[in-house]
Amino acid sequence: MPAPYLYGETIVRLRRGPSPGRDERGQPIPGPLVETPMPGCVVAPRAETPQVGGAEQQGRDTVIVGFTVYAPPRSDVLTTDQFRIRGEVCEVTGWPGDWGRSPFTGTSGPVQFAADRVTG
Repeated sequence: MPAPYLYGETIVRLRRGPSPGRDERGQPIPGPLVETPMPGCVVAPRAETPQVGGAEQQGRDTVIVGFTVYAPPRSDVLTTDQFRIRGEVCEVTGWPGDWGRSPFTGTSGPVQFAADRVTG
């Protein structure tokens, strides 16, 4: 079944709008925060295994560090975006990947990206 997924969830993209100008020191003033709902997304927990030899390696604990999101085809996702997912603000980690068009069905695939929780 092509995206948007019937039982997917809505996440919210948080993106800064254009800068309204510069401050007295010439630095750009951050633009207003624009919130855009993105319905029909599949959200899965993303785990990270501690590095070999690390302090946590003895317990071999896997730690959930964020989410993998499968957004509907042609979703506009930038590496500078943040998302509110299940009430938590997350940053895009790495480049979003567009699955393109399936050679088997001709349907467009999702846009996949990793989103890490924002701390500090």
